[in-house]
Amino acid sequence: MTSYNPKDWISFIFHLSKADTFRKLIPMMFIIGFYAAGIAYLEIEYWRLPEDSHVKNISIMHGMLGFVISLLLAYRTNTAYDRWWEGRKLWGGLVNNSRNFAIKLSVMLQEEKDRHYFRKMIPSYAAILHKHLNDSDTSLQLFDDVSLEIDQHRHKPNQVAKMLFQKINDLYLSKKITGDQLIILNTEIQSFTDICGACERIKNTPIPYSYSAFIKKFIFIYVLTLPFGYVFSLGYFVVPVVVFIFYVLASLELIAEEIEDPFGTDANDLPTLKMAQNIKKHVEELI
Repeated sequence: MTSYNPKDWISFIFHLSKADTFRKLIPMMFIIGFYAAGIAYLEIEYWRLPEDSHVKNISIMHGMLGFVISLLLAYRTNTAYDRWWEGRKLWGGLVNNSRNFAIKLSVMLQEEKDRHYFRKMIPSYAAILHKHLNDSDTSLQLFDDVSLEIDQHRHKPNQVAKMLFQKINDLYLSKKITGDQLIILNTEIQSFTDICGACERIKNTPIPYSYSAFIKKFIFIYVLTLPFGYVFSLGYFVVPVVVFIFYVLASLELIAEEIEDPFGTDANDLPTLKMAQNIKKHVEELI
């Protein structure tokens, strides 16, 4: 995730970041520009229409459709941001639940061996959930006397959650914790799985294909018809105008595409790795 100062206007205006949509759209902007220039040349030099031609009124259609497309894009970006913000709240919940779990265990456990186990295993859940959500490989991890071996062909966070609950159950059977404490700790482990499931719901359920395809086609057709209506009033200035309109509309769609899956490696995605590292730091301080 890109860190920035929201009050620094100058850097926003003149700096092109890795996530800037301008870089991605340059090829299409050139194509749209050449297309608009070709239409403008043909209409100005060859297609001389009479003053009462209805073709000159095509800009009225663009005015009406512009309102419709603005509503569609506003809904699209709001929906994408809601997914991004929900992902952030879920990982914030994982941070808090990991802290609460560590605080309770630090009070309940007396033996250093047991405390050492959870000191390593609790942060491992966040680290493996991070890798699970961005589809990166999880290798064998060894923590002194604690061995964490992950099967790549099975659900990785569930394996860690099972190990945690198995250890809690072993502590209960060995009378190191009471039945009431077992119930309390079980709630914390269950919250890990609930958060994992909610994150998977966001990641595995993109916006419906028909809606996304319709918006892209709508933008493309809208931009392609712009030169026909505005060349009579703008002349060759229609070229930069059409390119700029395409840049604005396509950028909104690209931004929505990027943030609707907040668990990837894009510049605007959530810093899940940093949050997993913070969990490790906090748990080691508490236990």
